[in-house]
Amino acid sequence: MKPLFAKGPSLGVRLLVLVVLSIALMVVDARFTVLKPVRSQMSLVLMQSYAITDLPVRLWQGVASQFGSRTELIAENEKLKTEALLLQGRLQKLAALTEQNVRLRELLNSSALVNEKVEVAELIGMDPNPFTHRILINKGERDGVVLGQPVLDARGLMGQVVELMPYTSRVLLLTDTTHSIPVQVNRNGLRAIASGTGNPERLELRHVADTADIKEGDLLVSSGLGQRFPAGYPVATVKEVIHDSGQPFAIVRAVPTAALNRSRYLLLVFSDSRSPEERASDAVKAQEAEQMGPPAPGTDPAHPATVAPVAAPHAPAAAPAPAPAPSATPAAPTSPSRETH
Repeated sequence: MKPLFAKGPSLGVRLLVLVVLSIALMVVDARFTVLKPVRSQMSLVLMQSYAITDLPVRLWQGVASQFGSRTELIAENEKLKTEALLLQGRLQKLAALTEQNVRLRELLNSSALVNEKVEVAELIGMDPNPFTHRILINKGERDGVVLGQPVLDARGLMGQVVELMPYTSRVLLLTDTTHSIPVQVNRNGLRAIASGTGNPERLELRHVADTADIKEGDLLVSSGLGQRFPAGYPVATVKEVIHDSGQPFAIVRAVPTAALNRSRYLLLVFSDSRSPEERASDAVKAQEAEQMGPPAPGTDPAHPATVAPVAAPHAPAAAPAPAPAPSATPAAPTSPSRETH
């Protein structure tokens, strides 16, 4: 009867056999190429086993990357939306700044054509009353603004200052029903009065004879007759001329050249505020200074004080007095009085 468990070689023998077999295989593999096909086939089998054993790790990494990438994509999407919104806001601001730059350039170009001193002001408010055309600007009495001061934009006259405050002023526009301005046709010099109609796009010329030489497209400029607005500034362009044979006056409608309801930056015109007497006196003084500028012939340039007695030749009676020569010094103040006469 055979035993239930057959007894084989001992473990030490098995280990020794395996060690010898391994060494033999390594020697054969290093010296010969017999085992290369076997090794390639074994690598295919081992690769499958590697893939199977690595499958749980790859599955976990894939799931984690899916959740992680989704969270990152959501965060990145929100970030990009925020940046796009900010860039759109900046783009809108850039467009507004571009338009503002264009308006300021137009205003600077118009200020270069103005002979008087000007100062830039900004519109900061409008009168809420629909029956009055008034605006509020950011220049006031502290800035040297005076009542009646003309205001214009890059295209023409807008109105005049009618109310002063320390840091702001109120401007009455040309189209207000209570405002009128003396104008003249730039083509032929025909004078008229342009009055406001309450419509920001229309002025009317009143009491223009039906036979007057005025036609559509004529440019109306300030005539300066009212001594409030300087002469030569564009006011309006004639839009319509209606002749009625039964009426003594023609109906003339004009469109203001200034953008009354669109301009934001304005020009305050500082005209010459001197009276006619002061201007005449200043002109006489300037003429006298110009005449007395170069030294007169026969005077000593080293002694400018001797220039004043040059007026003595105008008085022949003073020449034959050689004896009192030392008294010539007190006589000097009398010579300028003769010049002024």
